[in-house]
Amino acid sequence: MKPDPKLVEQLVEIITREVLTAMAEEEARVDTPEAYQCKFDCAEGLCVRVCTDRMGNVVSAGAERLSSTLGVIPQDQALAKMIDHTLLKPDATQQEIAQLCFEAKKYGFASVCVNPTWVELCAQLLKGSPVKVCTVVGFPLGATSSETKAFETETAIRQGATEIDMVINIGALKARDLETVAKDIRGVVQVAHSHGVLVKVIIETVLLTNEEKTIACLLSKEAGADFVKTSTGFAGGGATVHDVELMRKTVGPQMGVKASGGVRTFEDAANMIKAGATRIGASAGVKIIQGPGKQEPAKSEAGSSSKSY
Repeated sequence: MKPDPKLVEQLVEIITREVLTAMAEEEARVDTPEAYQCKFDCAEGLCVRVCTDRMGNVVSAGAERLSSTLGVIPQDQALAKMIDHTLLKPDATQQEIAQLCFEAKKYGFASVCVNPTWVELCAQLLKGSPVKVCTVVGFPLGATSSETKAFETETAIRQGATEIDMVINIGALKARDLETVAKDIRGVVQVAHSHGVLVKVIIETVLLTNEEKTIACLLSKEAGADFVKTSTGFAGGGATVHDVELMRKTVGPQMGVKASGGVRTFEDAANMIKAGATRIGASAGVKIIQGPGKQEPAKSEAGSSSKSY
C-alpha cells in the first residue's frame, strides 16, 4: 500500500520538530551556566528559548518583594521602547527570527528590524502586540534604483512592515548628484506615508565627510522622512557620538535620529541618547536594557554575534 504523501509530510514535520527541540535542549545544558535555567517553548515548528535566573524562579513561586542584595537586574522599560531589536545577518534562521520576536514582546522593544524575507513571519508572530515590524530597503549598499526601492517598500508594507529603514544612494551623494538622492528618498517616503508607515533614512556615516552627512540629513528632512539613521553595520563602521550630534544639529528637534551599528552596551546607548538619538538599532538589546555593566547569559539573544548589524 502506497503511503499517503500528506501523512508522510506531517510525520516528517513532527519528527523534525522533536529533533530540533532535543538538540536545543542539549545545547542549553552544555552552554548555559548553572545559575540559569532555560527551556524551549515550541509552536507550529518554531521554538524560542526562555531563560530565568534563580531569582526569577523565586518570583514565579510567588514572592512579591526581593531584596536588592539578591542581585536584581532592572529592565529599563523607557530605554527598551527606544530600541529596534535587530537581526540582519544574512544567515539568520527562522528559529532566530522567532527568538527575536519573543524577546521584543517580552522586553517591550520598539520594533524588530529584519530583512524583507522575514517580514511576513514577524507580522504573524507580533500580531496583537505593540512591537512594530521594521524592515530594510536597498540594503545594505543603497545601490538599487529608486523604482526598485519604492517597489520593495510597497511589497514589505503589504506583507506587514510598519517601519522602513532605507539606504540612500551613497555613490550619487558623493558625486553630488543630489537630484538622484532626493528622488530615491522621496519615492520611498511617498509610498510609505500613503500607508501610514514611517521611514528612517540610512546615510552610512562611515563613508561620508561631515559635509556629506549634513547634505544627506537635509535631503532626508526635505523629502519628509521621519528619521535619519547612521549606519547599516555592513560598511566597516557604526554610530559615533560625533555623528549623532551632527545629525541632530542638522535636522533639528522634530525629526528622529537613529544610532545604529556598534551599539552593544547600556553605556553605548546612553551616550547616543545624550548626543541626540531618539532610536537605537542594536542586536544586543536585551543586554543593553539590563543596565550598566550587566550581561545576559551566553547565547540568550537571537542571533547574537560579535558583529552588530
